[in-house]
Amino acid sequence: MGELYRGMDRAALDAAYNNGAAVRNSAEIVTDWQARSERLRNGHAATMDLRYGPAERNRIDLFAAGDRVDPLLVFIHGGYWQMRAKEVFAFIAEGPLAHGISVALVGYTLAPDIRLDGIVAEIRSALDYLAPQSKSLVLSGWSAGGHLTAMCLSHPSVTAGLAISGIYDLAPMRLSYINDKLRLDEAEELRNSPLKNGMTFNKPLVVAYGKAELPELQRQSEEFAQAAKAKVIPLAGYDHFKILQELASPHGALTGALRTLAGR
Repeated sequence: MGELYRGMDRAALDAAYNNGAAVRNSAEIVTDWQARSERLRNGHAATMDLRYGPAERNRIDLFAAGDRVDPLLVFIHGGYWQMRAKEVFAFIAEGPLAHGISVALVGYTLAPDIRLDGIVAEIRSALDYLAPQSKSLVLSGWSAGGHLTAMCLSHPSVTAGLAISGIYDLAPMRLSYINDKLRLDEAEELRNSPLKNGMTFNKPLVVAYGKAELPELQRQSEEFAQAAKAKVIPLAGYDHFKILQELASPHGALTGALRTLAGR
């Protein structure tokens, strides 16, 4: 098979975006996330699975830092739009909560049960639901959630964004194994590529990635940050999975960036 993208054939392109294979202990890391998240969710049972839409996964887990949820971090999980769930990522709330920042984790329908256009629409519906609760709403996400952060930053309730290890040009998604379930065509790829679709970014935005991530992930973040005129935070020594500890920790670099965006 010949060249598909930036000099890569299909096998090379698949490997260039296979984060799980690139991080050998990724399964153990996710298992740890699940255990930490379960403990935190058990302490906030009354505000788990708040429904914002009609689909089964249209639910939000809300972790309030006090009597009010303002400021509010809205976090979108990753998994290449086709796997994982909000329940796995509750652990990231530990850092923001320590500084009085409430956290809402958004669930959404996964491919192939929905098109990417539909996923973006679901995230915007979740923001509609949360908008009345906070005057300072920072939108964030990791991996596919970083992409969805960029796509939904224009929502009127969002005041700032923190995109972590995201994908901003979807051409390699359409041309690689990821499209087996995502089913992008060229038009949908273009509509949903923040680097190609003519979007403007006029709100405070931080783009973060790990310097130990796959080169293509690093390149995408750097190019998107430049195009969006965003602040870029490259974290030395962090891979695609370990980077989230910098949001889960009260003293993490991403928690610090969030505090600035949220005025805390």
